[in-house]
Amino acid sequence: QGQLVESGGGLVQPGGSLRLSCTASGFTLDYFAIGWFRQAPGKEREEVSCISAGNGNTYYADSAKGRFTISRDNAKNTVFLQMNNLKPEDTDVYYCATPCYGPPDYRGKGTLVTVSS
Repeated sequence: QGQLVESGGGLVQPGGSLRLSCTASGFTLDYFAIGWFRQAPGKEREEVSCISAGNGNTYYADSAKGRFTISRDNAKNTVFLQMNNLKPEDTDVYYCATPCYGPPDYRGKGTLVTVSS
């Protein structure tokens, strides 16, 4: 049974940085496109970023461009989301899932990011 587990969330001041990790077990991540999403209770899911399988093409939402970087370490079976210059509006539960579009085949439970002074 495949599983995705996120880590790296926490409380950070505006302008600060966090690096989120998404680690897979039960399957090999590099064969899958992996997306990072965020969703607050009662709100629609927003895709923040996606990295494709194979050539590693990336996608970023307008809200993430220039501040967030997605990457993968196949040896660690992990996808990262480096988030810089965080803003209070980035506060949310972040989770990873595959595929990047449509209903997820696998998704993690999420990690909470809080940006506040």
